[in-house]
Amino acid sequence: MEFRILGPVQIHDERVGARIVPAGAKQRALLGALIVRAGQVVPSERLVEELWGACPPANAANALQAHVARLRRLLAAPVSPCGAPAGGWVQTCPPGYVLRLGSAATDAQRFERLAARAGTLAAGAPGRAADVLRQALALWRGPALHGCGQGPVCSAGAVLWEESRLLAWELLFDASLRANRGAEITGELQELVAVHPLRERFYEQLMAALLGAGRRAEALGTYDRARRRLARDLGVAPGAVLRGCREAALHPPGPADAAPAPAPAPAPAPAEAETAGAGALGAELARVRRQVELLRREQGELSARLARLTSHGPAPSPSRAGPREA
Repeated sequence: MEFRILGPVQIHDERVGARIVPAGAKQRALLGALIVRAGQVVPSERLVEELWGACPPANAANALQAHVARLRRLLAAPVSPCGAPAGGWVQTCPPGYVLRLGSAATDAQRFERLAARAGTLAAGAPGRAADVLRQALALWRGPALHGCGQGPVCSAGAVLWEESRLLAWELLFDASLRANRGAEITGELQELVAVHPLRERFYEQLMAALLGAGRRAEALGTYDRARRRLARDLGVAPGAVLRGCREAALHPPGPADAAPAPAPAPAPAPAEAETAGAGALGAELARVRRQVELLRREQGELSARLARLTSHGPAPSPSRAGPREA
């Protein structure tokens, strides 16, 4: 039994071949928020904000209870009861609700475990580390929490997991370069540079892969594209590592020298990875979590201000509210 958020939210039970996909947007948002905070009590007020934002219905508590009841029925119907915790998957726990995983897991947890394993392998067996990271990245079915709306819990979770996905790609490319597999990753890096043109690390790794294959002209062209894009969009010059790749392309090493490669991103020690809970991604994910939490608090403050302002204005027109999901 696995609760999945690395893509559209869904539940999968291999034992009975069942896959559950909530049909309504609010059902997806509710399930997504509970999976993101699995094992933690999510206050009802937070879930109301997740489902309705700054415009909750007058009977928000009853409406939330109705959605929770519908989600419980959805989880209970086709899914094998084996592994379900006593009291069911979604439990009432004042002041809110909690998703108890029991013997089940989430795809995000599997991703973290594989990333942690790759982190312990990276120094001594970079080829094996790259293979494990490919297994981790294969768990993704699309953008994290796709279709779960813009509530604070799901939005913060999506930002966190999308960043962890990009970091896993970076670690994969570092390991591949150290394992002399640069030719295997050139195409993937070109695609990622096109999708994330301001992520300098991908330019560095692409240049290293191209230089390792003797494609100096293409490596210099990559540097020029990065320089122009960074200057236009951010007003900054390429960093020291990217400039070093350019120097390596302009002044290639002798036959006895190793092919240039960007300095690998530092991976935390296994003990640190356990503490951080995200393997080689731990330190960076902790930084992203702090940023996401700050943004969440700011969003909450802005929502509260908006609610106070609109409470003194005219009542919203029913025609603009649209039909509500039951």
